[in-house]
Amino acid sequence: MNFLRILPLAIVMIAGPQILSAIFLATSRNWRRNSAAFVSGAALSISLIVLVAYLLGNGARGQGTSNETIQVIVLALLLAAMVHTYLTREESEPPKWMGKLERASPRFSFRLGFLLLGFFPTDILTSTAVGSYLAGNGLPWTDSIPFIALTLLFLGFPSLILLAFGDRAERFLPKARDWMNRNSWVVNEIVILLFIAMTLNDLLG
Repeated sequence: MNFLRILPLAIVMIAGPQILSAIFLATSRNWRRNSAAFVSGAALSISLIVLVAYLLGNGARGQGTSNETIQVIVLALLLAAMVHTYLTREESEPPKWMGKLERASPRFSFRLGFLLLGFFPTDILTSTAVGSYLAGNGLPWTDSIPFIALTLLFLGFPSLILLAFGDRAERFLPKARDWMNRNSWVVNEIVILLFIAMTLNDLLG
């Protein structure tokens, strides 16, 4: 059940512009199709990044790279993610392009999900760390599926809330968006620190 250890990193994947975009799209004109396209794009990019990192990690192991070396690489990726999260903590205002999401199309939403979850600095570092961690511990790539699924569930949560609660959700979502905008960096740092501690325990134990 080692794969359970990577699940909290799903929070790091969505805390920031990712979940803010999901909330904006959930309140857009064509929100059902936009939200589905956004999650689909994210699913594709996250899966690709994790798979590439996993294959590279396995290839390194096949060429004689030790598990300890791969774990050090994972630590470096996580530390880089921590630094990026800390340095961008004061960027409390959503990017200007988020104001356009109310009029977004499914095609734009898919592209946004693909690029944001695949190539946003914190996300690409986290996805790469997950793939490298699995490879370094001799775990199958399929152990990343729960991590990917949980990340996508978080991204789809605003739409699910809207489906379940209707008008009440429309009043709640802006408040949730504002809270995440202010506090997501703290949540990210806590989760990354926990995973760093577990990785250090593996490396030193």
